[in-house]
Amino acid sequence: MSLVIDTLRTSPVTEELSEAEVEILAELFEVQEYKAGDVIVEPKDDQPDNLYILASGDIDVKIESNGEQSTIHILKPGDLAGMITFAGGAASHVSATLYAVGDTKVVSMSRARFETLINSHPMIVYRVMRGIIRNMHGIVRRVNSESAELSNYIYRTGGRY
Repeated sequence: MSLVIDTLRTSPVTEELSEAEVEILAELFEVQEYKAGDVIVEPKDDQPDNLYILASGDIDVKIESNGEQSTIHILKPGDLAGMITFAGGAASHVSATLYAVGDTKVVSMSRARFETLINSHPMIVYRVMRGIIRNMHGIVRRVNSESAELSNYIYRTGGRY
């Protein structure tokens, strides 16, 4: 249980939670262990609606294009995955495959388990969802910035090529 608590403390989903609330939330998570190259999440119709938080190791996020996979990001401890399906998005929106890089531990929680808190601890649900939204916003800002940088490079504008 201490791995779950320690992981949650470094995660953006618990930024607004008290220590007691983190302990309540931790009860809903389970630890999963992977070896190098193991698939953690892959695009498929029956994709679980879990929220994943990387506890230790790294995760290689790859997408397929023209029959080849390429890395688009490396997740580090504390990073989130599965946010779209967890928040209610369709599994068909998942386009990346997540691979363990070396020995990797992930803590995960299904949406159904999380939803058990709606009646008993609605503020925990609210604050966790705010944390997920903040995290997603940060990703969108980073991607927008990288897209603008790439555009500047391609079109040789902005003096940064």
